[in-house]
Amino acid sequence: MRRFARLEQILALDPEHDAAEIFRLLSEQEFPWDMTRSLELALFRTYAVPSIGRLLDRTGEFQRCPQKRYDDTVLVLFEIWLANSEQEHQQAVDHLNRIHWRFDISNADYLYTLATFVVMPVRWINAYGWRRLHPREIRALTNVMRRMGEGMRIDGIPETYTEFAQLLDDYEDEHFSYDPGSRRVAEATMGLFGSWFPRPLSGVVRSATRLLLEPHLLEALGLRHPPAFARTAVALALKARGLVLRMGPPRSDASPVYPQPISYPHGHSLTDLGPESFHRYLARRQAGAGAGADEQQNTSGAAGEATDDVAAAAGAASAARASGCPPEPTSSAHAATAGSTATAHRPEHQAATFWNGSR
Repeated sequence: MRRFARLEQILALDPEHDAAEIFRLLSEQEFPWDMTRSLELALFRTYAVPSIGRLLDRTGEFQRCPQKRYDDTVLVLFEIWLANSEQEHQQAVDHLNRIHWRFDISNADYLYTLATFVVMPVRWINAYGWRRLHPREIRALTNVMRRMGEGMRIDGIPETYTEFAQLLDDYEDEHFSYDPGSRRVAEATMGLFGSWFPRPLSGVVRSATRLLLEPHLLEALGLRHPPAFARTAVALALKARGLVLRMGPPRSDASPVYPQPISYPHGHSLTDLGPESFHRYLARRQAGAGAGADEQQNTSGAAGEATDDVAAAAGAASAARASGCPPEPTSSAHAATAGSTATAHRPEHQAATFWNGSR
């Protein structure tokens, strides 16, 4: 295959009707490593909005169970974006909504988060990728994210990439500010990145993350600014990587890159996933619905509800331990604030080494 043959394939598709297929080719074949890195950095931008950073800090998931939280976020998003059918897409969106709707999240924060998913991949790939994105590819990516936003019932979704970029920049100018909770979540995420490497390198990787964050983002997160020469060196190294890839062969059609969930080496299903508090929440609702449907057994129904709640919490704790997470506190205050983004089932997404797909 010629180096630009897949781009020709993409340009033969319609970014309105074939948006999902174009996005699949970009994320699995053309730019898998770049797409992942750009979305990781998008996480940090959301932390710098205090209303988002404080909520994530209150849940405690990034501090208690960062790998699972990361895996859940990546996998549910890619399950939405790359669903094999309309039914799978809707199931994944519904699962995301059930988790998020327990919290008082403003439409503006949802909209800004959606904008990071649109804008950051484009900016990263155009700066460091082996080629720039074609306007038709940018349109397709924008359409994929717009579809997700519509499924999440977000109001005021921009029509174009340019409008998304303007929204992102304006929101950051207005809302970025320091909050201790945001810093704690950012530091926990950097610690996670470092944990993917052997101990001699883990500290270096953790610190190196700051080299990829803009000064205004570092300021909002309360992180120390790295030396300017180090930032320049990293940028040049990333550009050099892009040039090397440009001169090499394209990724084979037989070697697509999928998200690889370290937390789920034996596979997973949609109903299994999410934090303990989410499972307890669902168990309470289901038990309550069952008790209400059988008014002749109110007393036993109440007892059954309590039993179901305890059983669900125990089952969720067991699943969390299996993925390497310590059990969550079971206080009512924590249960009211804890949450996560969970992942859907895709059989081929099995764990190997996480940092795969360097091309």
